Amino acid sequence: MSTVKTYIKILIFIGVCLFAANIAFPPPLKNAYETSVLLTDKNGQWLSAFASEEGRWRIKADLNEIDPRFINQLLAVEDKRFYRHSGIDPIAVVRAARSWKRSGHAVSGASTLTMQLVRKLEPRPRTLRSKMIETVRAVQIELRLSKREILELYLTHTPYGGNIEGVQAAARTYFDKSAAQLTDAEIALLIALPQAPEARRPDRKPKVAKLSRDRILKKLYDNGLISQVQYEEAIESQLMSKRHQFPHLAWLTGNKLKHQTLKTNTKINSSIDSALQQNVSHLAKNFTQSMDFNVAVLVIENETMKVRAHIGSAGRDRPGGWIDMVSRPRSPGSTLKPFIYGFAFDDGLSAPGSFILDIPTRFGSYQPENFNRRYHGQVRIYEALSHSLNVPAVMALDKVGTDRFEAALNLSGSHIKKPSSISGDTGLALALGGVGMRVEDLAVLYAALANEGKARPLVWLENKKPATKYYQLMQEASAQKITDILRQAPTPGGRVPHWLTQNSHDIAYKTGTSYGFRDAWAAGYTDKWTVIVWAGRPDGAPRVGKTGRQAAAPLLFDVFATLPDANTHYAYQKITAAPRGLQEFGGAQPDKPEIIFPPDGAEIAVSTFGEKGRGLSFAARSIQGTHLNWFVDGEKIIPQQTSGKAIWRPATKGFYLVSVVDKTGASASSRIRVMAFE
Repeated sequence: MSTVKTYIKILIFIGVCLFAANIAFPPPLKNAYETSVLLTDKNGQWLSAFASEEGRWRIKADLNEIDPRFINQLLAVEDKRFYRHSGIDPIAVVRAARSWKRSGHAVSGASTLTMQLVRKLEPRPRTLRSKMIETVRAVQIELRLSKREILELYLTHTPYGGNIEGVQAAARTYFDKSAAQLTDAEIALLIALPQAPEARRPDRKPKVAKLSRDRILKKLYDNGLISQVQYEEAIESQLMSKRHQFPHLAWLTGNKLKHQTLKTNTKINSSIDSALQQNVSHLAKNFTQSMDFNVAVLVIENETMKVRAHIGSAGRDRPGGWIDMVSRPRSPGSTLKPFIYGFAFDDGLSAPGSFILDIPTRFGSYQPENFNRRYHGQVRIYEALSHSLNVPAVMALDKVGTDRFEAALNLSGSHIKKPSSISGDTGLALALGGVGMRVEDLAVLYAALANEGKARPLVWLENKKPATKYYQLMQEASAQKITDILRQAPTPGGRVPHWLTQNSHDIAYKTGTSYGFRDAWAAGYTDKWTVIVWAGRPDGAPRVGKTGRQAAAPLLFDVFATLPDANTHYAYQKITAAPRGLQEFGGAQPDKPEIIFPPDGAEIAVSTFGEKGRGLSFAARSIQGTHLNWFVDGEKIIPQQTSGKAIWRPATKGFYLVSVVDKTGASASSRIRVMAFE
């Protein structure tokens, strides 16, 4: 009895020692999950891949994305009892020992897939001692991981020649396809390669690779895993000896996301649409061909705020081609002007038809100038924005307040990079691009105009839900007024206006040019899409004469032409012999008169009253064309004989009722307030 107790104690002691050793000396799984970064599009299609830190192409294996026939045939050849053993296959060990005893050397191996995985994770010289360690390690791994996890790790680390590891990387390299789409011949080659990866590489030794493949095919046929017809077809199939490159369609997107979204390298399911990405990339390359500048383009789906195309550079061969200019702050030029006026509308400081002065004006030590150094006196707000006049924009920002403007932009998620030299009155340079902003910052702002003034962050991952919280950048009514103005901007040269083209996008857009012609911008949006285009040199070198309208707007319109789901609910028509306001704000003719200017609730600032004043030009759209009669507080306004326009010069400030009546008697009216310009 004492002997039995002694044996029990010894067994318990050994068990405790083994348990302690298993805890103290765990298997080398810490680095087992370091793989290449794989970027996919919204549908899981490969966009680009990045080698691991040690320079290997090692794509994480997922059994759901691998041909099940490959799994079954691999196990039949390499480890028949994989799902039944615990890291060591006793039957295989006995068979290998007998073979060795008969022949005096190793004839067949006894390594399980788990032991082969250990050998890859923890390389050692091929000795008996190493074999014993591999055996222990295999048991340790089996205690920690499921069979599925072990098989996926094996298929991730299996060597396939050179710096190719894992079945997915091998399938992409040798066949240019996914491991889910393999033929019988390809399956056989992928089973044969790991047995001698360098000696059987199809890109270097195609004859040896074919012989090895055919031997595996014969074994599969003999074991009834493929039919005779399959065997004969596979044997006759040509072996591809070309090594394919990994895709690099959105490599800058991958660089951005792999540093921002993941703690461990794995697959990134981006929100990019691969077809759209490819189209926009092609447009960018063609646009910059034979040019000395680069471009960046961002395409946003407004409803979800998902990034559907991200072109940080037109190509590596372009100036600064390795830099993602979507994420680099540059001077936005005049692209912030719509938001200045939008805030002014919010604050009740003006309306689209309000007058504002365009004259040389000094704001403390700061005196802005218009781009062409010409001034127009009194202009309407919509005219000032349409023609991108500088002085009125600075004047409006002075009324809104630079602090309020900066705070609103920052709260929207579009953080501005403000030079340390900007302070006090010089902060008004914000209106003309005196700050740094990124393409993605402007995308948030312009998408907010399309989304009823609601600003939400961009979404870069397909499986990430759009943010439910938003920042109300401006009121919906103000955003719509800005949109109405920007939709009337003239199209770039050579582009047909959208109202003359069926199923075209009704684009609201604004261009911008930074000081010294260093940055050219075009920012546009429709109900569905927002597109931001930057053009310039990453080193900041000037390109004299290259404005946003010339160097960025054409590409913006080219990109919109490739986008699906054009908005068709705006039935614009070209109207002749119409008041100026109607031409500026053209649209489908209504059944009854519709006042364009002055809109209901407008507050109009007037500098001079009476007959010496410039006067307000009324505008309306009507199915009756220009046969309209205008009234102010019941008093008819006599149209001018030369132009036919109804011009009204208020005698004093106050509230007025403006009415218009067509020849059928249908009418419309608006109540306005006239104020003295301060």
